[in-house]
Amino acid sequence: MTIRQLVAAAAVALGLQVGAVQAQTLVVCSEASPDFLNPQFTGQNTAFDVAAQIYDRLVATERGGSQIIPSLAESWTISDDGLAYTFKLRTGVTWHASKAFTPTRAFNADDVVFSFQRMFDENHPYHKVGGSNYQFFNEIVRPSLKAIEKVDDQTVRLVLSRPYAPLLSALSVEPMSILSAEYADAMMKAKTAEQVNLAPIGTGPFSLLAYQKDATIRFRAVPDHWTKTVGNRDRMALVNDLIFVITPDASVRYAKVKSGECQIARYPNPGDLPAMRADPNLTLLSGSIADQSFLAFNQQKKPFDDKRVREALVYATNIPAIVEAVYQGTGKQAAAIIPPSLWSHDEDLKPRPYDPEKAKALLKEAGLPDGFKTTLWAIPVVRAYMPNGRRAAEMIQADWARIGVQAEIQSYEWGEYLKRGRAGDHEVGMFGYTWDYPDPSQILLSGWHCDGVKSGANRARWCNKEFSDLLTKANTITDQAERTKMFRRMQEIWQDDVAGLFFANAQAFTPVTKNVKDYKIHFFGGQPFVGVSLTK
Repeated sequence: MTIRQLVAAAAVALGLQVGAVQAQTLVVCSEASPDFLNPQFTGQNTAFDVAAQIYDRLVATERGGSQIIPSLAESWTISDDGLAYTFKLRTGVTWHASKAFTPTRAFNADDVVFSFQRMFDENHPYHKVGGSNYQFFNEIVRPSLKAIEKVDDQTVRLVLSRPYAPLLSALSVEPMSILSAEYADAMMKAKTAEQVNLAPIGTGPFSLLAYQKDATIRFRAVPDHWTKTVGNRDRMALVNDLIFVITPDASVRYAKVKSGECQIARYPNPGDLPAMRADPNLTLLSGSIADQSFLAFNQQKKPFDDKRVREALVYATNIPAIVEAVYQGTGKQAAAIIPPSLWSHDEDLKPRPYDPEKAKALLKEAGLPDGFKTTLWAIPVVRAYMPNGRRAAEMIQADWARIGVQAEIQSYEWGEYLKRGRAGDHEVGMFGYTWDYPDPSQILLSGWHCDGVKSGANRARWCNKEFSDLLTKANTITDQAERTKMFRRMQEIWQDDVAGLFFANAQAFTPVTKNVKDYKIHFFGGQPFVGVSLTK
């Protein structure tokens, strides 16, 4: 089915004429299918993008910015000792309905308690439904959470075991979405509990209509969404229908946005940017993002447990050439674990230079004078932090061959790639992250803390006690100057121990057709499509 046919189908479903509804249907060419429809189980933006339409959280990040704003919680107070966060919940918020479920009540404190307890309590009946790897919650929220309390129907309290400076920011991210307790109870009684994960019911601005893996995701605007009562146009669904068309090839996404088959194309090829700028029918939006793009050396596998080997591979990789060929002016070589767009970035750290002779000497010192064989995973989808994983892998493969390291390039479908990466199947893997909330600790906690080794989020399986202890301590204090000193030291430790190999800090670009109004690139969490309209 073509995109125009999809739009026509949406019109028929609404009982409207095709011509009348086309201006009210926003089509987005996205890069990959979500690995989960329940965002509690994932840390990937492909899933966050879907969840951002369906679900709400207690708090949110302003669209296109970094300010934390009210959402399902209309206000909150924090105790003087920083150990109790009390949220006053919004009234009159309705749940979506489906063929299998019709809600009988509005959102209330029971839903918040259910959503947290499911992740927090290993004995909760829903804890293991669909899996129990609540990655974001376990790494970011659980370590400081003591209890979730219902004060009354419209008030909940989070009690902490220790102060946690980034908590409010963390609560804005899609894995902290609020799910319906009533829906869960109904599905459990019907012995179809898994439906809570597979057929999501939320309070978000769009409800899910249909999902065909690797093809399309269709959403419909919720006509009585609570934001309309509040009167915040920036957070309202302003189109009737929203369609994600899964289009893995960036060149095809570009062709579709040029032809008007979609109005927004995510993650363009850097090489296409000049043509996009010159196209009178397109607007090319851009902005700096907080990101990491790196090679993870799996330190649970030899010889990558040897720092000399890791350092040799860093010296052997011509990163400036990769940045020039792959990023094509959209990225700058990275050295620090915290990107320049976030506070506490250490601008004094410099990347190791390209030096094949030094690399050979380090391999010889490590007892590998003739090199070795390994596998090198190439990321299979275009991301803002890695525009062309295959091309980058081919260049790395050629660089390493010059020092005797034979790397076989491997890749998988995106969901399988993520699954195998969490399991630690890789020897050397290409991975990346974007910050989901504006605090430096997030990706450090999920991607590089010792606790992440067990969960699989720490792709390098790198565990440095000083680094992890500093990170844990930094999140118990609120003094930003003191936290900055700690984050600076962490960046030094990471670079000295060669925890991984960084590529570049990137700029994000999105081409949109001229009839798209008020689209904003969102840099933290999933991309919302509220506040966006289409002119005729």
